[in-house]
Amino acid sequence: MTDTRGAGKLREKLLFQRRAIVDDGFGNESGDWETEFTAAAELIPLKGGEPVMAARLSGVQPFIIKIRGCNAARSVTPAWRAVDARNPARLFNITAAVDPDNKNAWIDIMATQGVAT
Repeated sequence: MTDTRGAGKLREKLLFQRRAIVDDGFGNESGDWETEFTAAAELIPLKGGEPVMAARLSGVQPFIIKIRGCNAARSVTPAWRAVDARNPARLFNITAAVDPDNKNAWIDIMATQGVAT
């Protein structure tokens, strides 16, 4: 089967962010989210679910995010998140990032929408 990836499917614009680590002087490390890079992406929705958390029903929608490989994209980890550039209220919690063909041409990122980041 041939790989049909191409720029025509990269219709979404996502901001990839990671949390800046700031020491507050009391041993706590936290900070605001900072955008590391912006990428055109293809969002592929997977079968979602409605887990019950703390006695409340919450909708969770998993996605595969496909982006072109680059140095910045290869540094994405589960500590990062993706934000829709056109709708900043749409957040994606990254759970894994892999190079599917080991050629560094594309990065497939597993992410969920509807959970805390």
